[in-house]
Amino acid sequence: MSTNEPQDWRIYRGDGVVRPDWAPPAPPPWRPRRAAAPAIPATAVAPLSDVARHNGQRYQASEEIVRIVNAALHLRRPLLITGAPGTGKSSLIDAVAYELDLGEPLRWSVTSRSTLREALYSYDAIGRAQHRQEEARDGQSLDIGHFIELGPLGTAMLPSARARALLIDEIDKADIDLPNDLLNVLEEGRFHIPELSRLGSRPYQVFTRDGLNQATITGGRVECYEYPLVVMTSNGERDFPAAFLRRCLQLRMPDPSESVARLAAIVTAHLGETAARDADELIRQFMVRAQEGEILATDQLLNAIQLVMGAYSMNEADRKALTQQLTSSLGRKP
Repeated sequence: MSTNEPQDWRIYRGDGVVRPDWAPPAPPPWRPRRAAAPAIPATAVAPLSDVARHNGQRYQASEEIVRIVNAALHLRRPLLITGAPGTGKSSLIDAVAYELDLGEPLRWSVTSRSTLREALYSYDAIGRAQHRQEEARDGQSLDIGHFIELGPLGTAMLPSARARALLIDEIDKADIDLPNDLLNVLEEGRFHIPELSRLGSRPYQVFTRDGLNQATITGGRVECYEYPLVVMTSNGERDFPAAFLRRCLQLRMPDPSESVARLAAIVTAHLGETAARDADELIRQFMVRAQEGEILATDQLLNAIQLVMGAYSMNEADRKALTQQLTSSLGRKP
């Protein structure tokens, strides 16, 4: 290949092959690195859990998914992924983290009571007050950093040499103001911890949420070097404001039930070719039901094949009843 030939823009290939030596592309001029230099090397990541590794190895990425993930990596934009339950929204972060060797993804499951503050950091003021009483008694001293823990978003914003992977699950369950507040932090690429910044420019060791235990924060400021790869999932239960949507890259997750071949590929990846072949009729029936308007999740199909067509001896009545129960409809499509 000629040295003048443009480099392939794809970083994530979606083929399940681990590529630990990839280099981050230069950021766009309007998304500059906030920290002057990375404080955390690319190798300083918590290893993937067994569940994340399993999901990452077996994820079936479409060309559309591969394109949008690469766009997010190049443009440093969060991904907003919508789709029905069981279409692989939450597992995508595991696939990217596995292939690009990003370490165990950070995760934040959003509820109606979730706040931006909890995603960034927590401060145990009561614990510190109790410690001061103990300190007066026994002389053991702990500084304020021992009572601060970065949340999943705060940890992802640390100045790492390589992007951290962060899943924000079910963002549509959040309070109405949270999505825009969240995007403001991601747009800026930095935040501050008032409890530390009011103490001056001294560095403090605080706890993190990624299994690496501690990080150094100076002057209460956290500034990212590489913007985190953020995947936000939505079940499509609400509309988001335009200000939020324009800052995201959007993907409607393809429904695996639209294709027998795609369903069979997912079953093969998780349970093997023999299971997929033996379950051919069940897969086809599952797809027909989905196309007729039932809301079904792919993991329901996997559960049914694993148990009903697995190694256990089972009479036909149990087999039929369990198949119906394990693949019961989650509702009707509008």
